[in-house]
Amino acid sequence: MNVKLEKYLNAVDKHLRPLPVSERSDIVREIRGSVIEMENEGVSEDQILERLGNPKEMAKAYLGSLLEKKESSGWNKILIICAFYSMVGLTGMIIIPVLAVIAPVFIVCGVTTPFIAFIKMIDYIFSLGLPVVGNIRIFLGGITELNAVAEFICSSYDRTAPFSGRKGMLAASGFIL
Repeated sequence: MNVKLEKYLNAVDKHLRPLPVSERSDIVREIRGSVIEMENEGVSEDQILERLGNPKEMAKAYLGSLLEKKESSGWNKILIICAFYSMVGLTGMIIIPVLAVIAPVFIVCGVTTPFIAFIKMIDYIFSLGLPVVGNIRIFLGGITELNAVAEFICSSYDRTAPFSGRKGMLAASGFIL
């Protein structure tokens, strides 16, 4: 067997460390048998490595299949579960479920915000006095509350203008009396 193939088998063995030695050696022996069989068929070592794929992914696949095969509950199954999730990482356990909850909220906010701002601006321009609009707050920098038109005008001003802060800019533009 070639040096590259031995390195591949050693890498798979390294990624299977959470398993007991007997199971690890059985898995490596099984992969070695497949490699020897492919070599006997005349497949080149590069093609063999390409078929086998990444050693970490191969180990992850074996950990997942062992997890499915085990029907008994006990410490061995818990260790296999821990080994599998240590290979998968935080992506499958934490990040994806959190994003699954947060993403729809961001989508709803992104779709509704322009409509709400438009309603608030129409209410301000035409002085409709809609009772619901009083509950809509628009903040600049988390400190100052402004209406939609004033916020639009203030956003076009240079923040380094000679007026003293935002209140000075608003007073100069006529929005604060």
